Amino acid sequence: MPTRLSHLFLRTLRESPADAEVASHQLLVRAGYIRRAAPGIYSWLPLGLTVLRKVEQVVREEMNAIGAQEVHFPALLPKEPYEATGRWEDYGDNIFRLQDRKDADYLLAPTHEEMFTMLVKDLYSSYKDLPVNLYQIQTKYRDEARPRAGLLRGREFIMKDSYSFCLSDEDQQAAYDAHRAAYLRIFERLSLEVVPVSAVSGAMGGSASEEFLHPSPVGEDTFVESPAGYRANVEAVTTPAPEPIDYTDLPPAQVHHTPGTDTIQTLVDAANANHPRSDREWTAADTLKNVVVAVVTPEGERRLAIIGVPGDRDVDLKRAEAAIGTQLGIAGEVILEAATEADFAKNPGLVRGYIGPGLSLEKPQLGAVSDDEQKPASVTGIPYLVDPRVVSGTSWITGANEPDKHVFGLVAERDFSWDGVIESVVVRDGDPAPDGSGPLATRRGIEMGHIFMLGRRYAEALGLQVLDENGKRATVTMGSYGIGVTRALAAIAESHHDEKGLIWPAALAPADVHLVATGKGTEVFDAAEQLAADLEAEGISVIYDDRPKVSPGVKFGDAELLGVPTIVVVGRGLKDGKVELKDRRSGEAQEVELSEAVAVVAERVKALR
Repeated sequence: MPTRLSHLFLRTLRESPADAEVASHQLLVRAGYIRRAAPGIYSWLPLGLTVLRKVEQVVREEMNAIGAQEVHFPALLPKEPYEATGRWEDYGDNIFRLQDRKDADYLLAPTHEEMFTMLVKDLYSSYKDLPVNLYQIQTKYRDEARPRAGLLRGREFIMKDSYSFCLSDEDQQAAYDAHRAAYLRIFERLSLEVVPVSAVSGAMGGSASEEFLHPSPVGEDTFVESPAGYRANVEAVTTPAPEPIDYTDLPPAQVHHTPGTDTIQTLVDAANANHPRSDREWTAADTLKNVVVAVVTPEGERRLAIIGVPGDRDVDLKRAEAAIGTQLGIAGEVILEAATEADFAKNPGLVRGYIGPGLSLEKPQLGAVSDDEQKPASVTGIPYLVDPRVVSGTSWITGANEPDKHVFGLVAERDFSWDGVIESVVVRDGDPAPDGSGPLATRRGIEMGHIFMLGRRYAEALGLQVLDENGKRATVTMGSYGIGVTRALAAIAESHHDEKGLIWPAALAPADVHLVATGKGTEVFDAAEQLAADLEAEGISVIYDDRPKVSPGVKFGDAELLGVPTIVVVGRGLKDGKVELKDRRSGEAQEVELSEAVAVVAERVKALR
């Protein structure tokens, strides 16, 4: 039976909702595929659910093809397994926590590593049971601080998560490779371009980690490529550090009065005007910019840190966020923010615009003199991290921790030390690739999938062991593999649309054909009714716009908005025994004989599939 628009639970919108920022969000709501229920939470309407199930089926078929077996876990989970792995605390405010009537703690699952691990532990005990790959397609919940872009970043979403359980590292590598190949097939079938890139593991832990990013200007991830094929998320890019410099003969540092130089540009201008160098002009790259950031721990504690970077560079908070927790010894996911006025007010030793590194306690500043005989004050009690370009012997202009004063010629290691090195600056086009494969080019992307070599972290925490061939207990090694199913649908909409509406790939469209009847006479509707029945009889699914009192303009607008790849119009040409066949993607139209319409449409649908 065709899907009749006169009965379909659907209301299209002419205007985009006010909160819709990106095209996929605008069009999915306007076309009646989803409706907002709350920030980051959406209801699925019949057409949207049809497309979603097709995306799920592609994922399911490819997972089954590598021998993975489907299971299904609850979304409401007990606290105890997450306590055992430390993630009850590590997740902090990023998860939804609740209590039952007996005050027992639960969470809405953000992911299911613990549950998969415990299930295998419960049922398997021998090396003969392994390897095994399990997966589910299930709803996840994360308390996003800033849900945005519709389905691209929500609080409730559907994800395929799978896990491999192996006894040997060799078997685990084979499972990882099989998932990676399956992912490439999935995204090809979904008509989504993806770029596999090296990534950081974050709170998931483990060793090897790759993301599958769909290039898109609305993506929240930035990745890099080199001409020779190096690809990585910027969070995983490492900076080739310069060689240390012998500072034996470098002159002592000097503190100069530099009023009104609380920005890098004003500092550089003042340096060239009042303290010129003989070989060239000072540039922003000669300065050491010290950026104060606030690190919010999973427990909600707010700590400050200072990051020292070359003055011609800006700090990428997201990139720094991926590394700073480890540097500061904080377990779990942290949130990194720019320091606020309140943060500075609580730390009066931080002189905005004139912050410098603290002096090394082991190697106090050597021979530093000042035009007013004062040395720069140290910043105490706040961790100081530096960019990899800050190496021993590099000389800098930087703040003296006093108003209107800067230090010239402050030498790394000789005059100041640091608590750690952090990758934190914005990666720029032209930066060298870490593997020496040439200059990097940056692109934006939407994360579609992420695969991890988890190793034995979760198995050790939860006691997942089996007897090996020698009868000895051995800890299982694991892999974890995720695909955002609802996010994939949004990304498809994001990359398959035009100014008129959606343009679904044929394999995912809610129907094969959108049939439009336009006209006032009953003969038009009778002919369209018969055509719809004949197409359905040939196995061609049809959305039939049979609304009798709707104008042709509205019907054509809805057909273009809904995005079915083939549009058939029964209207004015019927008097000559013809119907119009339109290609939604190209906009090309052709007239075909009504008597030949089923055969022509069937051939086209078959070709598109």
